[in-house]
Amino acid sequence: MTDPALVLALGAVVVALAASSLAVSTCAWAERVGRLYFLLLGLTGVLAVAAGMGALTGGGTVATAQLPLGLPWLPWRVRLDALSGFFLVLIGIVTVAVALFGPGYVREFSRSRDPLWLLGGLTGLFLTGMLLVVLADDAFLFMVAWELMSVSSYFLVVFQHEHAANRRAAFLYLLMAHVGGLSILLGYGVLAAFGHGFTFEAMRAGELQPVWSSVAFGLAFLGFGTKAGLVPLHAWLPEAHPAAPSHVSALMSGVMLKVAVYGFIRFTFDLLGDARLGWGVTVLLVGSVSALMGVLYALMQHDLKRLLAYHSVENVGIIFIGLGLSLVFLSAGLTVAGVVALIAALYHTLNHALFKSLLFFGAGAVLHATHERDIDRMGGLLRRMPWTGLFFLVGCISISALPPFNGFVSEWLTFQAALQAWSLKSGVLRSLLPITAAMLAVTGALAAACFVKVYGVAFLGQARSRHVRRAREVSLGMRAGQALLAALCLLLGVLPTTVVGLLNPVSQLLLGQGLDPVTTESWLWLTPVPAEGASYGAPLVLLSLAVLWWGGRWLLARGPRAAVRRCDAWDCGFSPPNARMQYTATSFAQPIRRVFGPLFRIDERVETEGGRQRHFLHVEDRAWDLLYAPVARLVERSASRVVRLQTGQVRTYLAWSLATLLVLLWIIS
Repeated sequence: MTDPALVLALGAVVVALAASSLAVSTCAWAERVGRLYFLLLGLTGVLAVAAGMGALTGGGTVATAQLPLGLPWLPWRVRLDALSGFFLVLIGIVTVAVALFGPGYVREFSRSRDPLWLLGGLTGLFLTGMLLVVLADDAFLFMVAWELMSVSSYFLVVFQHEHAANRRAAFLYLLMAHVGGLSILLGYGVLAAFGHGFTFEAMRAGELQPVWSSVAFGLAFLGFGTKAGLVPLHAWLPEAHPAAPSHVSALMSGVMLKVAVYGFIRFTFDLLGDARLGWGVTVLLVGSVSALMGVLYALMQHDLKRLLAYHSVENVGIIFIGLGLSLVFLSAGLTVAGVVALIAALYHTLNHALFKSLLFFGAGAVLHATHERDIDRMGGLLRRMPWTGLFFLVGCISISALPPFNGFVSEWLTFQAALQAWSLKSGVLRSLLPITAAMLAVTGALAAACFVKVYGVAFLGQARSRHVRRAREVSLGMRAGQALLAALCLLLGVLPTTVVGLLNPVSQLLLGQGLDPVTTESWLWLTPVPAEGASYGAPLVLLSLAVLWWGGRWLLARGPRAAVRRCDAWDCGFSPPNARMQYTATSFAQPIRRVFGPLFRIDERVETEGGRQRHFLHVEDRAWDLLYAPVARLVERSASRVVRLQTGQVRTYLAWSLATLLVLLWIIS
C-alpha cells in the first residue's frame, strides 16, 4: 500500500478511532480532554478531505489494499477511487465544521446528567463507520461498517434517554435501520452468488440474469432508500434526527444520509453495471414524490429541528430525481444526458451536506441560547444573535435554491437534465420527465415559502418568550463552524465549473465519460448542454447583485432626504402592537394546509377553559396509517397468539422442541 491518498484515508479512520478511545478511556470530560478530542475530530476531517481531493485529482487512479483484519478466508479489502474520494471530501468538510462547533455546544451538557465521554466515544465510532463504508471493497467490510454506523447512531439518538420521545424515536430508527440493512445484505448476496465471491471485484465480473439483476436492484433500493429517508420509508427520520444533539444531527442529516446515497450509487452504477429503464423510472417517481411530500410535511411543522429533518426527505428526493434521470437516459443510450443528471445529483449531494449541516448548527445555536425549539415561541433573534442570524439566512437562501448560492446550481443542473427529455424516443417518457420537472419546480417554490416562514417568525419581529428575550450570541467556535459552511455555500455557488471539474472523474469512473471540457475549463460560464440551449454565469450574477446592493445604498445615501418623524404605527385605536399580534408559523402555513389537507391527518379544534379559548392543531404523517400502523397491529396480534405457547409445562416445551427438530431434519434431508 503505497498510494498516499489511501494512506491518508486510513489515517483518518485511525484518528477517528483514537478520538473515540480518548473519550471513552477517560470516563470524565475535563476541558483539556474535550479540546484534544475535538482537535482529533478536526484532524480526521482534514485527513479525509486531503485523501478525497487526492483521489479526485489523481487522474483516475484507483488504490486498493488488503487489511490484516476480518475472517481468515475473507480479509477486509479497501479501495479509494474517485467516487469514494468525493464522499470522503463531503464527510471531511462537515467533520471539520463539527470540530469547530462542538466544544461550545457540548458545554451545555456538562451541567446535565448525560455523560459527555459517552457522547464523544459514540460520535467517534459513528464517524469511523461512515469512513469505512465509503472505503470498503468487499461486502463483508461494508456490512460491518454499515452496522457500526447504524448502531452507534442509535445510541446517539437515545443519548438523552430520560425523554420518552427520544427512546421511541431511537427504537423506530434502529428497527428501520436493521430492516434496511437486511435488505442490503440480501442484495449483496444475489451479487455474490453470481460473482462467486464477496469482493466488489468479483461482483463486477458476475453476469446476472435480467430477473436477478432487477431483484438485486430492488433490494438495494429498498435498503439504501430506507436509510436515506425516501417516502414512504421516511417516518423514522423526523423522529430520530431532532432527538440527537444538534452537532450529531448535522452529521446524521448532512453526512449519514449521503453515505446511503453513496451505497446506492456504488451498488447500482458500479456493481450492477448496465442500467435498465424500469429502474430509472422507479427511482425518478419515488424521488419526485419524496421531494414534494418532504417539503409539504416540513411546511406543517413548528418544531425547528423536526422541520429541518423533513427538508432532508425533500432534498434526498431531489438527489434521487437526478439519479433516476441518469438511469433513464443511460438505459436509452443517451450518455451525455445521463452524465449531466449524475453530476447534478452529486452536486446536490455535496450542497445538501453543507447547507443542511449549517442549518442544524443554526438550530443548535438557537437551542443553546434560548432552550426553545418551537418556532412560534421565538422571534426577534436577529437583534440578539446577529451572526447566527446571518449564517442561518445563508442556509435558508441556499436550501431555497436561490442564486448566487450553491443550492441553485445543482437544482438548475437537474432541470437542464430533465429538459433533455425531447431526445427520448418513448412518448410516455417525454411526458413523464417534464411532469417530474414541474414537481421539482413546485418543491422549490414551497421550500422558499417554508424558509420565509422560518426566518421571518424566528429571527424577525418581537420576542415571544422570556428565554428568547434573554438570548445572547453563541461562542466564537460555534460561530466559526457556521461561518465555514456559509462561506462554502457561497463558494460552491459562485464557482460551479470548478466543482463540476472535480466531479468529472466520478462520472468517468462510473459511466466512462465526463462533461465536455468547455463546461469545466471556463470559470465564467457553466454550459452542461450546448450554449445556445442554456448557460449560467454565476460570477456575473454575484457581481450584478453586488452592484445593485451598493448602488442602492449609494442612491439612498446621496439622494434627497426628507425629515422623518419616528412614532408608533397607527393601530386603529387598539392597544399598542405586541408579540401576540405577529404571524406565527402555524398561521403562515394555514393556506397551504387547506390546499393540501387531504395528504395529512389533521386534528384541529378550539377548546374553551375558564372563559378562555385555546386553539389546538396536530398534523400527522399519513404514512403511519398506511404503512406502519398495519404492520404494528399485525405484529401485536401475532405476538398475542405466540404467548399462548407459554403454558408453563415442561412437557409442552419439549414437544415443541421435538417437532421443530423433526421439521428441520425433514427440510435438510
